Amino acid sequence: MGVSTSSPEKGISVITADYPPVNALPVRGWFELADAVRATGRDPGVRCVVLAAEGPGFNAGVDIKEIQRDPTGHEALIGANQGCAEAFAAVYECEVPVVAAVQGFCLGGGIGLVGNADVIVASEDATFGLPELDRGALGAATHLARLVPQHLMRALYYTSRTATAAELHAHGSVWKVVPREELRAAALESAREIAAKDGRLIRLAKAAINGIDPVDVRRSYRFEQGFTYEAGFGGVAGRVRDTFGKEAPR
Repeated sequence: MGVSTSSPEKGISVITADYPPVNALPVRGWFELADAVRATGRDPGVRCVVLAAEGPGFNAGVDIKEIQRDPTGHEALIGANQGCAEAFAAVYECEVPVVAAVQGFCLGGGIGLVGNADVIVASEDATFGLPELDRGALGAATHLARLVPQHLMRALYYTSRTATAAELHAHGSVWKVVPREELRAAALESAREIAAKDGRLIRLAKAAINGIDPVDVRRSYRFEQGFTYEAGFGGVAGRVRDTFGKEAPR
């Protein structure tokens, strides 16, 4: 359990998150993921990173129960927000391209990770969304806006609904949609194609593309987090969060 790194092929590293039962990452998990991505990107022998996960879903966001157990009422929330910011930035700023291999649910913080990835390969059962308003939180609209058009992002955000891998493929943000049993192989195939390029040139390409990005994702997400803190310390976040796990099925 935790974050592990493997090198199945020359030039390719796979970073895998495994936090049963649903990959809702604790505070330390977000920082561990950020550290793994940054360390791998600095390795001159790596030309592409695959970001993957074990279990039924890619990522269920932050561990809400950890926040609820926090006796201070705010340290875990601040830690989760800082950890998410670091993990999202690590993926975006990784010195080589990052391929996200997404299965099942990709929610909350998962959107922050894949929205900052360079290539997304998803299984046919993958779904993407931000249930933040149902969890007493805000954030990652910055990253959802990189996956779907502006008005669809707003509708998904306000309703907490999800979009399918096929829908995101139609919008051009998901590169490939494959049967679940073929996901890892498809992600490695994409990574292999990238890793075949000159190592120095692919790093220059990543820096160049980030440099022309119209949105500063770190600053944009930090702006969103200000409202997350306001909701938290204003009491509304805790009130909504206390209903987590008690709401009626949709």
